[in-house]
Amino acid sequence: MKIARLAVLGVALAAGGAAAWLASGPGPVEPTPGPQQVSTDEVLVAVKDLPLGSLLADTDITWQPWPKDAVSKGMIRKLDGGNPIEEVKGSVNRGNIFEGEPIRREKLVKGPNSGFLSAILPTGYRAVAINIDAQGGTTAGGFILPNDRVDVIRTYRDQDQSKVSGMDVYTSETILSNVRVLAIGQNVQEKNGERVVTGANATLELDPKQAEIIVLAQRIGQLSLTLRSMVDANRTEQVGHDDREGITVVRYGVAARAMAK
Repeated sequence: MKIARLAVLGVALAAGGAAAWLASGPGPVEPTPGPQQVSTDEVLVAVKDLPLGSLLADTDITWQPWPKDAVSKGMIRKLDGGNPIEEVKGSVNRGNIFEGEPIRREKLVKGPNSGFLSAILPTGYRAVAINIDAQGGTTAGGFILPNDRVDVIRTYRDQDQSKVSGMDVYTSETILSNVRVLAIGQNVQEKNGERVVTGANATLELDPKQAEIIVLAQRIGQLSLTLRSMVDANRTEQVGHDDREGITVVRYGVAARAMAK
C-alpha cells in the first residue's frame, strides 16, 4: 500500500512539473537581424537604350540609387550639385549606352558648332572618306560595317614593270593596317542588328600621317578594304611596302605572268 501511494505521488509531481513548464512558455527569442542597409548615391542613368549619335533629351535620363562602393569616377552624382540633367541635355552620345547604364561625361560631346562625326572622333584623329565600289566589290562583298577594323590595300599599274615587260603590270600592297571604319556611305551604325546598305564611300578613322598616305594613294590607284577578325582587331603589325606581287595580265588574248621587283 505504501509503495502504491509513493507511485501516485511521483506521477502527480511529474505532471505538476510538466504543467508548470508549459505554463511558463518558451524563453525569450533572439530577434532575427534584418538585411544590412546599403549606403547609396543617386547617379544619372539612361532610361532606355541610347545608340551611338543620339541627341540626349531630359526624358532619356533619370536619377537612380547606386551603391556608394560601386560609384566610379566619371559617373554623374546628384550630390555633386548643380543641374546635371540640364548640362547634359542636347549632348551627342559618342558610344552606345544601354538602359540603366550610368551616364559618363567622357561619352558625351556638347557644343553649338560640333557635328556628329567630329564628336565621335578621338583626339588627334581625322575622318577621311575613300571611294569604294557601291556593290561591295572593294569592301569584302559589302559585309564591312561601321566600327569594323580593316586593312587598306592599294592596287595600281606599275609603270616601270609595264615598260620592261611590254604589257600592263598591276601591283597590290597593304598601305594601312588595322584602321577603324567610321561610316559606310551615310550610315554610322547597324540598324536594328541588320547590315547597313553599302554606300559609294567609306569613312576611315586615321591619324594625320595615315590621312596623307591614303589621300595620295587614292590618286594613283584603286583602294580596297579587307575585313579583320574581331579576335586580332587589337593586334598591330608593321606594314611593308616591299612585298609586292605581280599578276597575270591578258593582252590581245595572250596571257603572261609579270612579277614586280
